[in-house]
Amino acid sequence: MTTVLITGANKGLGLESARRLAALGWTVWLGAREADRGKTAAAEITAEQPGADVRVLALDVTRDDSVASALETVRASGTGVDVLVNNAGIAGTRKAPAETVPADFLGVFGVNLLGPVRMTHTFLPLLRESAAPRLVMVSSGMGSFGITNDPDRLESTLHGLVYPSSKAALNMVATMYAKSLPDIQVTVVDPGYTATDLNGFSGFQTVTEGSDAIVEACTATTRLAPFISRSGPIPW
Repeated sequence: MTTVLITGANKGLGLESARRLAALGWTVWLGAREADRGKTAAAEITAEQPGADVRVLALDVTRDDSVASALETVRASGTGVDVLVNNAGIAGTRKAPAETVPADFLGVFGVNLLGPVRMTHTFLPLLRESAAPRLVMVSSGMGSFGITNDPDRLESTLHGLVYPSSKAALNMVATMYAKSLPDIQVTVVDPGYTATDLNGFSGFQTVTEGSDAIVEACTATTRLAPFISRSGPIPW
């Protein structure tokens, strides 16, 4: 039995990834900052998939005590963790670069960058107990220097300091984990422009399409490129 822990899994890409992995017979720890919303999301999955092993995990990735408590809950359950998906993220301000101030970065970096670092650091000992551990970082094409400078890509037309830089920083953190943790397969994914509340449901992809790269990073039987979208490898 394979076990996955997904942060920010009570809605959007996290919920769809949880649904799809549960359908494969995996044990899914559904991380949610608000336990009631997590329970509602888990009930949605189990209503569609009777017998699915979906477990709600109260989890605020910005708090050391919450992440430590989550670790103890998972450890006590005996399921272990084979795959950690750092999915929780927020968009933050949409101010123009010239109007952005330092305070605008704090909350977004707290979730998008420090959240994955906190989760990875805390769960690494448990992850290493797996026979085939994987670490999946949910990033964005907005964090890619190659994509945001490609005039043929939508991302090159969008201007902003906070969200793109948080994802670019996450990409660098992931590459450093990959180099220093050769026993763990580390994959960074760009879901693509997906209709979720992160962007006011303006994306042109469905959540199923958006979760394709996440699910592939979790399940691929061959070694993947370090940064992928649903269409294949993409540039840093």
